Amino acid sequence: MDLPIIFCIDDDTQVLRALMRDLKSHFRNTYKILGTNLVPEALDSLLELKNKGETVALFVSDQRMPELDGIGFLQNAMKFYPQAKRVLLTAYADKDAAIKAINIVQLDYYLVKPWDPPEEKLYPVIEDLLEDWLVDHQPDFKGIKVIGYQYSQKSHELKDFLAGNLVPYQWLDIQTDPEGEKLLELNNLARTDLPVIFLQDGTYLIAPGIVEVAAKIGLNPELKNHDMYDVVIIGAGPAGLAAGVYGASEGLKTLLIERRAPGGQAGTSSRIENYLGFPTGLSGAELTRRAMTQAARLGTEFLSPQSVQAIVQKDGYKKVMLDDREINTRSVVITTGVDYRKLETKGIGDFTGAGIYYGAAMTEALACKDKEVYVVGGGNSAGQAAMYLSKFARNVFIIIRKDDLSSTMSAYLIDQIKATGNIHLLPKTEIAEAFGSDKLEKLQLINIESKQVETRAADALYIFIGAKPFTDWLSLHIIKDEKGFIETGRELKTYADFAKIWKQKRDPYLLETSCPGVFAAGDVRAGAMNRVASAVGEGSMAISFVHKYLAEVK
Repeated sequence: MDLPIIFCIDDDTQVLRALMRDLKSHFRNTYKILGTNLVPEALDSLLELKNKGETVALFVSDQRMPELDGIGFLQNAMKFYPQAKRVLLTAYADKDAAIKAINIVQLDYYLVKPWDPPEEKLYPVIEDLLEDWLVDHQPDFKGIKVIGYQYSQKSHELKDFLAGNLVPYQWLDIQTDPEGEKLLELNNLARTDLPVIFLQDGTYLIAPGIVEVAAKIGLNPELKNHDMYDVVIIGAGPAGLAAGVYGASEGLKTLLIERRAPGGQAGTSSRIENYLGFPTGLSGAELTRRAMTQAARLGTEFLSPQSVQAIVQKDGYKKVMLDDREINTRSVVITTGVDYRKLETKGIGDFTGAGIYYGAAMTEALACKDKEVYVVGGGNSAGQAAMYLSKFARNVFIIIRKDDLSSTMSAYLIDQIKATGNIHLLPKTEIAEAFGSDKLEKLQLINIESKQVETRAADALYIFIGAKPFTDWLSLHIIKDEKGFIETGRELKTYADFAKIWKQKRDPYLLETSCPGVFAAGDVRAGAMNRVASAVGEGSMAISFVHKYLAEVK
């Protein structure tokens, strides 16, 4: 834990050195003692400390300084740390200045030089002031801060990216949080610069893209010097993470590439209750964190956010083509999962990220406190999101086209929803239009049977209307079904083009695609079960087939 700071300034170097020596001898174990003899340097340091999230508990300032007197310095220091205690160092003849300081900067104490012996004239005073400060002190968040508008698509994208990559951050809504406004003011930034991210080193990024953020926070390190990987896994959902764990644990040079954030759709789930070994359930974020830690410990390398543009075969091995580099590998496992299908209803696109979200979007749940929230979809993901949002929202309405949830949702979730008083089902209903100004404000609903139209106030809408495979980028001779899912194993033989493409003497392995050495696992694969447990099993199984393939091409 970082220690709070006692900040000293005196233009007389000898006095400053003596003051810091005495303070360090008594307070070094509980406070960090910083000092300077230059006012500009002091003010620059305070800005840097504030941006880093450091805490100043007490200022000790000399009154007679040529650049700026002590009262003037304390006035400036209060802009950074208004709660810090303030002590003025004065000569015996400066009592008038001390009285002035009490009136202008609410001075807590004036200390007459010299203060010998410090055991009588310095330490008791400072100890009393620090005890008072501790009573009211609320520790500042130490880490990344994101300042923006709550209903800004750009702000939502940054929050969602940080949360998805398990990076702790503090969200400061510029319209409700004075701390955000203060940071902008101190750094001469305007609201037009938003969103702004303040990093742990005190620097900041203005309206950055996620690739820029990733580079700054170390999410996309340089690859180790592998001329050739044994296996590259594309997609870090449950299947990809499982493949990463098993690949590295079995001695393969393993690289895992993710275009956005690890965990996939499962990573955004508020509660997974049917995963073996967790009787009380666990969140998707927790499952992702554990898997990422396990994979990294075993030696899996990780690149994110990086989008794979294509897979190319050359001289018996594969090239994975990224935006800015090529990666050589002997085999590939595709675990890119699925994307949420877009709702094409009028107005939905206008407010996506500003009250309308695809998937669970847990980063926005707190903003739903005491609000009217709608969920579209009748699957387990929709049910889990509704249960989680019900903890914050005044009401949660589940919109479905069918009569009830029995054919699309697990029984345990249906029972939980029925037992939750502020969750309401709207059957045989669909959205006709979304309305609002700068954010979602109303939804127009229509009953499918009666055609009755109703307009309701709506603060947030979460959409779960099915998924489509993320395979548009694949240009290699990989056979997909009519919906775009990757075909594997024996099912490939039912396609007329298979014989033209497959030139091996053996049949494809169970999870192997129509390109030898390229495997598919998880939700992206045709016939997959769309469950976390089955995805983990397929990701693990894919590595066993990778071993078989590598053995035959050596």
